[in-house]
Amino acid sequence: MGQSKPFRATALVVEDDPMQRDMICLLLEESEVDVIECESAEAAELVLERVAGDLVLMLTDVQLAGNMDGVELAHIARKYNPEMGVIVTSGKPLHQELPDGVQFWSKPWAPLDVIREAERMIYARQHPGEPRARQ
Repeated sequence: MGQSKPFRATALVVEDDPMQRDMICLLLEESEVDVIECESAEAAELVLERVAGDLVLMLTDVQLAGNMDGVELAHIARKYNPEMGVIVTSGKPLHQELPDGVQFWSKPWAPLDVIREAERMIYARQHPGEPRARQ
């Protein structure tokens, strides 16, 4: 009998600044999260069309390369996978309405926050309906 593979979380990082994107991806990868990275919302939407159900987290900047912003992308992501954690970040105040359950993080944010949120979303995926004890 074959052994089942352990669950390995996947996150989608959407950021047009290569240094920011690399830093976020590195943080997640060091926490054993697989990362798909995109620099535009249009590219991210193509990923969502294919693998949204496999994603536990999407982190996106508001201002992105292309014609769509991160808030519009958050609405699309919620349609594809309402259970996925979605974080929208910006260095400017947000004046658009986010979908229910989507978090807004003002820049700068602490790198540890990304790791904690990824771990929270992984736990929620592995233990649906079970509250996680605070650490």
